[in-house]
Amino acid sequence: MLFRTFFVTLASILVQMKEEKCLKGKRAVFFTLGCKLNFAETATVASRLEELGVCRAKKGETADICFVNTCSVTEVADHKCRQTIHRLIRQNPGALVVVTGCYAQLKPIEVSQIEGVDMVLGTAQKGKVVEKIVHYFSEHTDETEHTELKEAPFVPSCSCGDRTRYFLKVQDGCDYFCTYCTIPFARGRSRNGSIASMVAQAEEVVRKGGKEIVLTGVNIGDFGRSTGETFINLIRALDEVKGIERYRISSIEPNLLTDEVLEFCANSRAFMPHFHVPLQSGSDEVLKLMHRRYDTALFEQKMKRIKELMPDAFIGVDVIVGMRGETDELFQQALDFMNRMPVSQYHVFSYSERPGTKALNIPLKVRPEEKHCRSQQVMKVSDSHARAFYNRYIGSTRPVLLEHGKRKGILGGFTDNYIRVEYIPQNEDMDNSIVPLKLIGWNTDHTALIGETL
Repeated sequence: MLFRTFFVTLASILVQMKEEKCLKGKRAVFFTLGCKLNFAETATVASRLEELGVCRAKKGETADICFVNTCSVTEVADHKCRQTIHRLIRQNPGALVVVTGCYAQLKPIEVSQIEGVDMVLGTAQKGKVVEKIVHYFSEHTDETEHTELKEAPFVPSCSCGDRTRYFLKVQDGCDYFCTYCTIPFARGRSRNGSIASMVAQAEEVVRKGGKEIVLTGVNIGDFGRSTGETFINLIRALDEVKGIERYRISSIEPNLLTDEVLEFCANSRAFMPHFHVPLQSGSDEVLKLMHRRYDTALFEQKMKRIKELMPDAFIGVDVIVGMRGETDELFQQALDFMNRMPVSQYHVFSYSERPGTKALNIPLKVRPEEKHCRSQQVMKVSDSHARAFYNRYIGSTRPVLLEHGKRKGILGGFTDNYIRVEYIPQNEDMDNSIVPLKLIGWNTDHTALIGETL
């Protein structure tokens, strides 16, 4: 038995040495399009490759590996993916070009036919990306692999990338099949890791010095499908991890945002007064066309409950304009509803035709010019709400998690209730520190409030 263990261990060491040898010194570029979940997954791939000796290509260097994690939420997203792939191929001749993500899953043949693309990996293969790259440099074989997603595994991911905040993937896929959406086809059915595995990853973040974790996923309120657990029990367990001072819930469906979850967050140790809740439309008729699982009355009740329990809470909301079937009258209903909601910011998306979706069966089609006009109207409402929310806190003091900003000598960061802050540090060691700052007014371009120490 001892000899067998020895040879198994030796074989493992030899395999690792081979992997490190074939990748050591390689330079890579990583490009991500789309959601926070994609960014977390890309950061995990980058981290694993760096462990095998791969370094990030510096500006002006030609990369040996180009990794592109794609989005396919709209036709514009598809176009951006193609542009990005073509640009990286031009800039890095001869590099291994790996394309994964939703666009690669939905249109693998289209992606593989782009000259210069070597590897197209669907959603089910995301967990094997590093293994495939190692195999490529060992054997040098191109590969396109796309499979049905019924049995797609849950691929864990927890990484900060270039940011202070860590992004913990708690769930993937969706069972909802809204009429406008391709995510169930791109990412598969709802699935998740165990609560124990999430806690272990949070504890690893503590060991790395992280203070804030954003919970990410496609439909995170649906957590537990794979393991028979619940979202409320997940956040209860995470709240007990000592060393993590902040958690944020990236996006949760209004019908899954239970009073139990809200009451826990309001009284928890580390969950911040910050929610991101998709509305999609403020018209009940349009919500029915979308096959959403709530109406405006339920959404309004959730918004009011958040503000009752957490008056300072920042609430971000996703909306779609120009959905098939959205008449002028229905859009005006939606706009009026959005205007009166206690929402801090709206994220506006124009409806995009997606092949294979049931929305294509709805006869009334909104003209592109009208979509743009409606988008601008919602953005004006959003700007008004965001300014009012920020103005409310000028003169107050809030805790800010500081991180290096884009401008030299200025640290950026967010308050507990997600107000963007800029701060000129008194010393060089304040990055990744939570500091109480007085918010004294807007910065020059009105993108953040200026903070100063007491």
